[in-house]
Amino acid sequence: MRAIRVAKFGGPEVLQLLSDVPIPQPQANQVLIKVEAAGVNPVDTYIRNGVYANSPTPPYTPGHDSAGTIAKVGNGVTKFKQGDRVYTLRTLTGTYAEYTLADENLVYPLGELGFQEGAGLGTPYFTAYRAIDRATTKPGETVLVHGASGAVGLASCQIGNAYGLKVFGTAGTASGVELVQKNGAQLVFNHREENYTEQIMNATGGKGVNVILEMLANTNLQTDLQLLARHGRVVIIGSRAPVEIDARLTMAKETDIRGLMMPSATQEKFDEAGYAIGRGIEQGWVKPIIDTVYPLTETIKSHEEIIAHTGGTKGRIVLVP
Repeated sequence: MRAIRVAKFGGPEVLQLLSDVPIPQPQANQVLIKVEAAGVNPVDTYIRNGVYANSPTPPYTPGHDSAGTIAKVGNGVTKFKQGDRVYTLRTLTGTYAEYTLADENLVYPLGELGFQEGAGLGTPYFTAYRAIDRATTKPGETVLVHGASGAVGLASCQIGNAYGLKVFGTAGTASGVELVQKNGAQLVFNHREENYTEQIMNATGGKGVNVILEMLANTNLQTDLQLLARHGRVVIIGSRAPVEIDARLTMAKETDIRGLMMPSATQEKFDEAGYAIGRGIEQGWVKPIIDTVYPLTETIKSHEEIIAHTGGTKGRIVLVP
């Protein structure tokens, strides 16, 4: 099969497309999936650079998120059969390929969504669900999604809105602001405007927001602590560098900083999120937004784009074999 392989950690240039990679075969409780589309995540670039805590040992095929059809099932598989349309949260052999191998417990029914939409489900929606769960949100609370026009941000807006939260979002372009407004946020602020934090505080009557879902903590965490209401919580979803904060900002309002990393979740939490997202697909409020679709031959370009955010983030970047 054709697959992207990384022989050593480094920049986008280490992503090599090979055409002679053996098709993996499913063992007990595993399924082989013919990949129709694969999602590209920022974490894929951190892993490729070798700076992620759970980086695999090269050579490896990148990617966890995909959508496709079950090609084969291993012994003991009960949830799926050949031909089923599915999406993945995590795989055993990587998703930047024509076929991928996965544990059946981390594969989910695709429902009526298309394959490219399905490639936008795994990491973004499970991360968004877990972030809202980690924040111990209650209906009626105000949640600020900081960086809401990306895949995780849009998923957070959709889930938060469905769960009865008052969702605020930020984006860096006019088109990003418009996209976030269309995906569940009641108010959206342009974080490139100098007074955007003042606008957020005014929208809360000066009380601050209850929860912030933070995609870039190294840039925004100090500001986040100033925007929180009493007993507010920041959930850190992403950070690209160390950050220095004034810890005293957490004291008077007794606020919390909470971290989130998908590999730390239990199977029980994955099952919980999978069920919730499945209901969202059935009810129609789970709607992955696809920004750009690249062929495998342009995988390098997809990695450059997801970090550069040319023109601002506007949903999901997808690869097709």
